[in-house]
Amino acid sequence: MKQVRTEIPYGRRRKGTSEMATHTAEPTAGGAAVGHLTLEDRIWLLRAMLLMRGLEERAMSLYRQGKVPGSFYDGYGQEAVSAGAAFAMAPEDRLCVLHRDLAAHLIRGVPPARVLAQYLGRELGVTRGRDGNVHFGDRTLGCVGMVSMLPDMMLVATGMAMAFKLRGERRCALTWFGDGSTSRGDFHEAMNWAGVQKLPVVFVLENNQYAYSTPLDKQFAVDPVERAAAYGFVGVTVDGNDAEAVFEATFEARARALAGGGPTLIEAVTMRMHGHAAHDDMKYVPKEQVEEWRKRDPVERQERRLRELGVDVEAVQASVAGEIDAAAEEALASPMPDPATAVDGVFCEGEAEPLGDGVPRWSGFGGARDA
Repeated sequence: MKQVRTEIPYGRRRKGTSEMATHTAEPTAGGAAVGHLTLEDRIWLLRAMLLMRGLEERAMSLYRQGKVPGSFYDGYGQEAVSAGAAFAMAPEDRLCVLHRDLAAHLIRGVPPARVLAQYLGRELGVTRGRDGNVHFGDRTLGCVGMVSMLPDMMLVATGMAMAFKLRGERRCALTWFGDGSTSRGDFHEAMNWAGVQKLPVVFVLENNQYAYSTPLDKQFAVDPVERAAAYGFVGVTVDGNDAEAVFEATFEARARALAGGGPTLIEAVTMRMHGHAAHDDMKYVPKEQVEEWRKRDPVERQERRLRELGVDVEAVQASVAGEIDAAAEEALASPMPDPATAVDGVFCEGEAEPLGDGVPRWSGFGGARDA
């Protein structure tokens, strides 16, 4: 039941050997999903990745200035995975967004200023300063805040998909998780129940080569995407550094789920280009591996495509840079939360409000995508 969409990208070890797979050819300007994406869609994918990278770079700078509490985790080099997958999900769908998937928050409609304010622990942040780090999700936009015990959010997404099935609702749930997550029991519990019940859920495995400092060949003997067949549903491998390819795989997985075909496991093969977190110097990663993956940068790939199509990429970059500057100014001006309100909202009072819908970014959904 496995469907392989791409050749294995350079740098991914074949299990049981030291052989490095062959580098795939660079996609043409036509892209992987040109049949489903308009030119404006493709520009929006670039914009989402630029926003994610720029906001995380700004947050890292603020972290080094002592303005971001705790540690800091980013998704540098993995922007295509969250951008492509989130772009394919409808407003009424529900997402469990993890710590390297910032583009999903932005695509769903979270303003950049609220993201930076979240990292800063300010009142403007999504959790209003209750958590000054990565545990956030704007429920008004259909995003569920993550927990750090990965891959617990697979169980949450599976539960939401079960609710959709029981209610007869035509919508889908999606979550991301890393290759290290596949070694935990939560992964297998979610996969098994989703397969047994044929639930409308999409699992996106961000295979970024390392579970903290543990490489793939020390984690598992069989590629995790092969496990999908054991649980009775489709597993797909896709180039995780190609936003359009990730969009296409997610588009097909969502369509399959809504048609009653059950879940899909999408393995997005990518590379974590920074350490596990800001405190990690990444010395355990061979330099040649980093350099080879640097040539496959997802942002630069989309920029090349759009330049070939006549898009003024520099204008897009300048627009995003201006948006990030404005967001930083607004976030830094936001006050710290009032300590007297620390216990507000700890318990639900009255009836809980249902999750809201996200912004319909993809042109196929219609609506005010730039709202």
